[in-house]
Amino acid sequence: MTGSTAVGTKRVLLAAPRGYCAGVDRAVVAVEKALEQYGAPVYVRKEIVHNKYVVETLAARGAVFVHDTDEVPEGARVVFSAHGVSPAVRAAAAARSLLTIDATCPLVTKVHKEAVRFAADDYDILLIGHAGHEEVEGTAGEAPEHIQVVNSPDDVDGVQVRDPDRVVWISQTTLSVDEAMETVRRLRERFPNLADPPSDDICYATQNRQVAVKKMAPECDVVVVVGSANSSNSVRLVEVARESGAGAAHRIDAAGQIDPAWLDGATTVGVTSGASVPEILVRDVLDRLATFGFGEVEEVRTATEDLMFSLPRELRADLRTGGADPGRARSAARRAAVDNSL
Repeated sequence: MTGSTAVGTKRVLLAAPRGYCAGVDRAVVAVEKALEQYGAPVYVRKEIVHNKYVVETLAARGAVFVHDTDEVPEGARVVFSAHGVSPAVRAAAAARSLLTIDATCPLVTKVHKEAVRFAADDYDILLIGHAGHEEVEGTAGEAPEHIQVVNSPDDVDGVQVRDPDRVVWISQTTLSVDEAMETVRRLRERFPNLADPPSDDICYATQNRQVAVKKMAPECDVVVVVGSANSSNSVRLVEVARESGAGAAHRIDAAGQIDPAWLDGATTVGVTSGASVPEILVRDVLDRLATFGFGEVEEVRTATEDLMFSLPRELRADLRTGGADPGRARSAARRAAVDNSL
């Protein structure tokens, strides 16, 4: 994994992959391009992605973040976040004649389509995820009469279904892989004929970031995860680090939140970031750690990601009309993560 380190030498193990995934990158670029194409304000329902820095940066450029569509002026333009929305939200937007740009991650859209198909086949659908999370609300809204949310393995005993032979599970895309599979295992103990989704619902980026943390955690006295508190995948990375052998693990929004006490007696610090975190925040963390003597940085790479998604259909059409390039685009943060990779 990494080279040998002299006793007492301070080092950082930097996880790769980390930071922006393709779905987050697509959503952020969608707002950036919308502002360029249409001018401010461009309304965004909820946070475009769960990262405080990203939201504040886009707001400074003219994005207006609202809780729901009824806060958007009639006939105005609104972007749906990467987490997806329910049919009821789409209907509410149409009722107000809103011009919508759907920045839902394509991997989330895949789960929505699974829910619709299984509901049409009259299955009871067990959605493994965190109740109240925007992605879960959007997916559950596709077939509320068929879907019940299972928050954790401990919730399995309370699940009730109409026919134990017509039950299927699907999941939120940003879960801990290990916890989700434990929930599935317990569900299958209760419902032996539990059906699986046609493909893995937990997204490639979530899994890749967890695998990288698992690999470096046993060597780390402390792991620092950059990501916001409402970022499910960032919170999961902290849990994965602790469960995989790290001495300690902490989540921070920015470098200034590092507590020097965390580093007392440490020789190896792991650093990673959630899938909605721009690389500039990671670079700030590395700079701050260097001031405490952790200047040696070794990358722990477990996968290479090159997936890119096309921009939302509605936006591509207007970009073409305006003579702009509607192709796959990378935000500045995504380019930095690729170009500056150690």
